[in-house]
Amino acid sequence: MRILLIKPKARLRSVLGLQAFQLMEPLELGYLAAVAGPGHETHILDLRLAAWPWLTLDLTLRHFRPDLVGITGYSHEASIVKRIARTVRGHLPATRIVVGGHHATVDPRDYRIEAIDAIVRGEGCAPFGQIVNALAAGRELDGIPQVLRPDQSWRDDEERQWPQFPDPATLPLPRRDLWDTRHYRSVWTAEHLPRWHPLFPRVAMVRTSWGCKMKCAFCIVPHLCGGIHRPRPVASVVDEIASLEAEHVYFSDDENFICEDFGWKLADALAARGVRKRYFAWTRATTVNRSPELLRRWREIGLDAAFLGFEFPTDAELKRAAKGGSVAANERALDRLRSLGIAVHAAFMVQPEYGESEFARLRDYVRGLPPLQCSFTVCTPSPGTPDYLAMQSRLWVDNPHDLHDCMHPLTPTTLPLREFALTFAELAHTALEKVPMRVNRHLATPDQMVRVAFASRSYHKGLQAIYRDYPKALWD
Repeated sequence: MRILLIKPKARLRSVLGLQAFQLMEPLELGYLAAVAGPGHETHILDLRLAAWPWLTLDLTLRHFRPDLVGITGYSHEASIVKRIARTVRGHLPATRIVVGGHHATVDPRDYRIEAIDAIVRGEGCAPFGQIVNALAAGRELDGIPQVLRPDQSWRDDEERQWPQFPDPATLPLPRRDLWDTRHYRSVWTAEHLPRWHPLFPRVAMVRTSWGCKMKCAFCIVPHLCGGIHRPRPVASVVDEIASLEAEHVYFSDDENFICEDFGWKLADALAARGVRKRYFAWTRATTVNRSPELLRRWREIGLDAAFLGFEFPTDAELKRAAKGGSVAANERALDRLRSLGIAVHAAFMVQPEYGESEFARLRDYVRGLPPLQCSFTVCTPSPGTPDYLAMQSRLWVDNPHDLHDCMHPLTPTTLPLREFALTFAELAHTALEKVPMRVNRHLATPDQMVRVAFASRSYHKGLQAIYRDYPKALWD
């Protein structure tokens, strides 16, 4: 069979602005291509790389003529995923069309349209492999676990059940040979980098585990994983990292070091193998404060920076979000990481209810921190969480999925929407002054400086313009 796996291009300027800083590999499609096996001709179409995505899609369908199309997408891409499915159906009526990814998992009913043949929920490797095998054998797709059919065989009870995470040992090595790795780069931060080190190096994305033990109110992960963190076999992760051409590795785990024993074993195994890369990892303040020696070990083998969810500048807000930490704990973790030579990417959230004083409080708090990289989102619970269900009556847009990028408020703002957007964008602009590479005056080539200036402008403009994605009646 000919199999085409598609990653859509976002339509929101806020997302496109963020991608100017960071465009990561289509890792999920690499996994699916791996389970499809060598007996099929598989192509990956990353429409994020296309200047004219719909023309690129049309030409690909005409020339490749796939028998099976798989499409992934987040909630803010759901409308685009459905349009892609209808486009494929219009070109190739007999082609089977399967959708998966985050949105298919948390709100599969939204994909219950005629153009879609099957909806894969949860980790898609095992069910997609069964879909490929069934179609290759001329069988229908009924009875496959974690797969919903939009037709008359739809079952509401299956929709209400969260899919189970499989054994991480079953995760295959992704088919990186199906994309040009030179396209995938990320702005790289560190406390100190060699002179002329590129600001946008080529980056590979690696997943070492799935799940998280925490139960933050805004996050879908606890519901998907049942509060369990499950790492992959150490040897498999080491083999994957050792095989990478890229010298920079971005871990896509929900939390890299929450399982301390796994963290030590992986670090020691990478060192014993002689693998030397630069790493970016995700962690929590509670983990850093509990296991500083583990972070020290990772710094020794190449950890440059860590994502740390500060979320809010007050303990009261952290408590409401069930974050399980405190402002003081966040600051201790920041100091510990920096003392180890590990740069920090601090993530903050704002609430739609923020007024001028709350924005000013967050801005002043960030300005008072030592050098670090910051990002800002709007606190937006994921579909499928109790917090999302609780805010249904307050939603002020017809299709909240279209704006669910965690940068658009889905409920009314205290400030006029246009003012909210401009103030929110100014936070991100202020935070640029804190970036370690800027504070330390890291030397970079002219092309890298131009690229970072372009990315900064695109990101800032994208945030400033979020109000334009709403009906004009809501702007002021």
